[in-house]
Amino acid sequence: MNIIIYALIILVVSYILLRLIASASAKKISKTVRFTIFIISILLALLFAFGGRLLFSVPLLLLSLGIIKLKGLTLYQLIGLFRLIQTLRNSGRFSFNKNNSNMSTLSVEEAYKILNLDRNSKITKEDVQKAYLKIQKKIHPDISPETSRLSSIVNEAKEVVLKDLN
Repeated sequence: MNIIIYALIILVVSYILLRLIASASAKKISKTVRFTIFIISILLALLFAFGGRLLFSVPLLLLSLGIIKLKGLTLYQLIGLFRLIQTLRNSGRFSFNKNNSNMSTLSVEEAYKILNLDRNSKITKEDVQKAYLKIQKKIHPDISPETSRLSSIVNEAKEVVLKDLN
């Protein structure tokens, strides 16, 4: 008799959960699932870290970093964008000063570095286009108006690399 009661309780709870999921928007479900995975992975990572299993906690922390989204970008994409900004700042091509409008031409090495391509390997125009699109999806001015200067620099880098291939 207890099995029937437990089965009915599980069935009713499942039915209610499925109705809630069916009536919720996809964005809300995605946000809830992302938040749940984030909390569970952080809790498990802390549990493993305190239990002396630090090696088990590292993948869980990396999972949680991939789930965090800020302004439509994951934390991995933000790290890649930061690396691009650092490369441009080190070469003198980018600063946060709006009045700095003197734009020098990119060297071929800088262009390859910006597009994250290896100059010594066999690169085709399709490889350049893929690398360009991958970066532009992250920094296009339609996504964030603050990245318009970065986007123009990436455009210039693509043109330099394509000229180098010809």
